[in-house]
Amino acid sequence: MTQRSSLLLHKQLAELRKNPVDGFSAGLVDDSNIYKWEVVVIGPQDTLFEGGFFKATLTFPSDYPMRPPKMKFITEVWHPNVAKNGDICISILHEPGEDKFGYEKPEERWLPIHTVETIMISVISMLADPNVDSPANVDAAKEWREDPTGIFKKKVARCVRKSQEMAFD
Repeated sequence: MTQRSSLLLHKQLAELRKNPVDGFSAGLVDDSNIYKWEVVVIGPQDTLFEGGFFKATLTFPSDYPMRPPKMKFITEVWHPNVAKNGDICISILHEPGEDKFGYEKPEERWLPIHTVETIMISVISMLADPNVDSPANVDAAKEWREDPTGIFKKKVARCVRKSQEMAFD
């Protein structure tokens, strides 16, 4: 399985280099390890995250695409679906199959047809439209519900500024 997943990841990386997708860039953290990628999510237009450059890592399991990668923001992101440690919590990155809590349908969870592109498009969509019913950051979800244009907006603006300062480090 490892050789197959490695070939698939090389193919996806080559495709993204040949045909970049708006909203993010992707590459390897280390050219000798196809299983660890660095991505930069560009804050989506007309959202509080606009203008930001948010670095994250994608770590793929050796049995990819049968199991999802883990994604974690390196840059601070204040968002209901991003844990305080940077872990991203969205349905398509959850292990395939039935949700033991009954919240997600199996087709909303990881499927082997997903690619780095579909993952990143989902993350960009998540930034624009958080799921506050299933938050990874309860404090951010509470602020989003109660005062989205107040304290929540200020915290996101601070993250955007920090991301801009760190973008070229």
